[in-house]
Amino acid sequence: MAETRAVPSHQARESSGHEGRRPGPAGRSDDMGIAEIRVHRRELAVVDGPYRVGANSFDHLDSTVVELITRSGLIGYGETCPLGPTYQPHHALGARAALAEMAPALIGHDARFIGLAHRVMDDALTGHAYAKAAIDIALWDLLGKACGMRVCDLLGGTAVQRVPSYWALGVCEPDEAARVAAEKQALGFKRLQVKVGGRALEEDIEAIRKVSRTLQPGVRLAVDANRTWTVADAITVSRLCADDVFVMEQPCDNLQETLALRGQVRHPIYLDESIEDLRALDWAIAHGAAQGFGLKVTRVGGLSAFRTIRDTCDAFHLPHTCDDAWGGHRPPAAPGGRLDRGALYPPALRPPEPDPNRGRVN
Repeated sequence: MAETRAVPSHQARESSGHEGRRPGPAGRSDDMGIAEIRVHRRELAVVDGPYRVGANSFDHLDSTVVELITRSGLIGYGETCPLGPTYQPHHALGARAALAEMAPALIGHDARFIGLAHRVMDDALTGHAYAKAAIDIALWDLLGKACGMRVCDLLGGTAVQRVPSYWALGVCEPDEAARVAAEKQALGFKRLQVKVGGRALEEDIEAIRKVSRTLQPGVRLAVDANRTWTVADAITVSRLCADDVFVMEQPCDNLQETLALRGQVRHPIYLDESIEDLRALDWAIAHGAAQGFGLKVTRVGGLSAFRTIRDTCDAFHLPHTCDDAWGGHRPPAAPGGRLDRGALYPPALRPPEPDPNRGRVN
């Protein structure tokens, strides 16, 4: 099911004097002015669902696709797809309401000047980085098309042409988790993530142990509690699973609880949900709260903000991953268009064509 809302061209003319607008830099091109903004709703079915994260279970998700159209007819796509309304302080209806609030201020803005676009959005609406991310991604898509360059090259270039993906196992019975882990390794996956939490801690420990026993040489495991463990839970798991090699991902609810684990657990900690912006990352690094980060593009506000966060992690030699909570594959009402990371990155980095929601990351 899809619904579309647009700011049409006649409103674009009416919005040209919006007080939130800022004058563009010298040398702007009217051809790259934003003439229309379309917002699409798309319901995404979860392949092999339901997918369980903590105490929440999903068989479909509500995604929002943004289509930016310039005066020259060039089109850029962006998307934001919260993993339900409780995974983060994000929700689909909120994203579309925020986009409706910001869209009039962006009409007429030169799409090439992405930094200025963020100022326009911030003048129109405080916060809501996850909604602004959809605009940001669409602007980078437009810039890449206008320049004839891959977005990954605009962001600094690629060190490699292929990257390993990982398979995320939702919360399930320990024996089933072990079966799926073995199956995915046989298919070539070298990275696995097993979801835990939202049930008895003994079941989490059993699942970790059974999945660990399936691991082949060279395969890495992350145990993701998605903020559901207490400090005591995380310490207990790490001590009882001391012989199992894994990364403990976002074990506790917030940065302060995670910091309380320092020196008390035997596994490296990665932070995910707690890193909502550069300030949170800086705090975590300064206090030694984590040894790495699993980061989401839309959570931090888009590719522009993520670039700064990426460079900060790199400066401190901290490992980090880049993915997103969820997302679709093709935008509705955009014949022949594509909306996925494949629209923004080179073919070698695209997810496989079949079953786009398989091998999901969140």
